[in-house]
Amino acid sequence: MKHFIYLRCVILVSMIALLICGCSSVTITTGGNSNTGSTGSGSTNTGSTGSGNTNSGSSGGTPNWGVQTKTSSCRAQGKLPDLACTPGAIITTATKAKICVSGYSSSVRNVPTSEKNQVYAEYGIQSHTTGQYEVDHDVSLELGGSNDIANLWPEPASPKPGFHEKDKVENYLHSQVCSGAISLKQAQVEIATNWLAVYNSMQGN
Repeated sequence: MKHFIYLRCVILVSMIALLICGCSSVTITTGGNSNTGSTGSGSTNTGSTGSGNTNSGSSGGTPNWGVQTKTSSCRAQGKLPDLACTPGAIITTATKAKICVSGYSSSVRNVPTSEKNQVYAEYGIQSHTTGQYEVDHDVSLELGGSNDIANLWPEPASPKPGFHEKDKVENYLHSQVCSGAISLKQAQVEIATNWLAVYNSMQGN
């Protein structure tokens, strides 16, 4: 009986406190058991999917064109370049009207051997055979890419898809831009952030 009276008193006091302070929750403890109820709508649920993992991929966001955050110990991320070393770089004066003129890419191509050697050095490649790699423009020249080293990386030919398959993606996006299907900016972002996604979508057509 005493315990029952004590319990009623605790509940009564808790209800009075709730009414006075306007709290959204109250915890009633009876014999070590806690029951917490909440009637507020401002709660926040924070989930974690692993410590130290950062998603640096882009889904339409513009890359930090031409800005290298490191120039050594570069490591390709699967079929994609190291974005810290090769974020991509564009010729800001390039327009749809310019890149869609036949011969445009040849007119702006200028990657001397010394620059190619520097690209290999940044990625730690000390030797290679002919055709094993291509010092590739992340954003291709036909899409307004530049010859800046921030736009170059040693792309392997195999395993497939390699640089030969990326060439097909570049040609596809170029035709899409010139036909008016997509903007030049969109094509530049797509080729720089994940050309594989475009390649896979092409396979499905």
